[in-house]
Amino acid sequence: MLLPQERSEIIALIKHEVTPTIGCTEPVAVALAVAKVKEVLGGVPDNIEVYLSANMLKNAMGVGIPGTGMVGLPIAIALGALIGKSDYGLEVLRDFTPEALEQGRQMIDNKRIIVYLKDNITEKLYIEVIALKGDDRVKVIISRDHTRFSHIEKNGVVLLHLHEEEPGNLASEEDLNLSFGKVCDFALESPVDELHFILKAAIMNRAASDESLKGEYGHGVAQTLRHGSQQNLMGNTIFTRMLSVTVAACDARMAGAMFPVMSNSGSGNQGIAATLPVLVFAEETGKSEEELIRALALSHLMTIYIKQSLGRLSGLCGAAVAATGSACGITYLMGGTREQIAFSIKNMIGNITGMICDGAKPSCALKVSNSVSTATLSALMAIDNKVVTSIEGITDEDVDKTIHNFTKIGSEGMTETDKMVLQIMTSKGD
Repeated sequence: MLLPQERSEIIALIKHEVTPTIGCTEPVAVALAVAKVKEVLGGVPDNIEVYLSANMLKNAMGVGIPGTGMVGLPIAIALGALIGKSDYGLEVLRDFTPEALEQGRQMIDNKRIIVYLKDNITEKLYIEVIALKGDDRVKVIISRDHTRFSHIEKNGVVLLHLHEEEPGNLASEEDLNLSFGKVCDFALESPVDELHFILKAAIMNRAASDESLKGEYGHGVAQTLRHGSQQNLMGNTIFTRMLSVTVAACDARMAGAMFPVMSNSGSGNQGIAATLPVLVFAEETGKSEEELIRALALSHLMTIYIKQSLGRLSGLCGAAVAATGSACGITYLMGGTREQIAFSIKNMIGNITGMICDGAKPSCALKVSNSVSTATLSALMAIDNKVVTSIEGITDEDVDKTIHNFTKIGSEGMTETDKMVLQIMTSKGD
């Protein structure tokens, strides 16, 4: 049983981690850093240099930038300089206009923006922006978290500097010492009125999905599921509706649609995958609002817990993490016990571990679809008391150890894979 103070701390953590974003969070975080540079300079920079960690570069290369019809970092940087406002956080590009787009194109054509890979850093989420305006020079660094300004400097004068261990605007998640049991205690036993805020994620992400289904975005994975030439193969079921509603939001987001989604742990796709399968299953099976709220709280907090030890960016696809949260929420909605919720996690980790992250891009919708499909199967098996056992692979008898085995592979074991992926991505056409 959690103490009221512990519940309050967890609620603060969820509210920090489950936030709105417009566009893919990696290029948007770069735009956020550029917006801060502009504000410190007091105007649009003459020239901008951006230095990024390998994981940031990987996740920003191939994704659509909201409203632009363009892909990649240069236009995100230009718009951050022209219309970005740091107070908007991950909605930094909210004030987009066609006029700003044209000005941004001109900045790119005039070669006022240069992007580099930052060598010799261990931090996987690192953004450094150096910009000039007249005789003024400003440097801004974001690190560890998509909105954590860790260094601001103007003309050699340091205005802000956080040491690595300082949280900045991060919630002190380490102090919470989350575990499977604590996550379940919070989601399943807290007064439901304290959890009601999580419905904002359902409302926002469902709206994004509905808007996406009105058009054609990305690879149209949701449209294929709904209206494809072989639709009779999968049919129109609760399962296919869970898939199509979820991937629709991802289709649009990765293609650069100009509407917000609710993210989780710095990723919009994680927020989508942690929310929409749970929402659709609850709607389709007639669950109460309280059951939906608890299932969403369970899904989102379990995702946050797993991401704590995995890290913001890694070689593993974040959709698999968020879908593990969804598997927990779906199992709960099926009437599952805590033991069966733990089974669903073991089934997920015994199945989908190893799906690589090869950057943010339209085909992420396919990975979200695969993850949600696996989450549904994992929940169904769990309800039937079928579970990947501790003698198999990386699964341990203890569910927390199983989770940490999974995150250790992503944070440590796949380092070389991550480097190889970036090498392949940056050497195409050579």
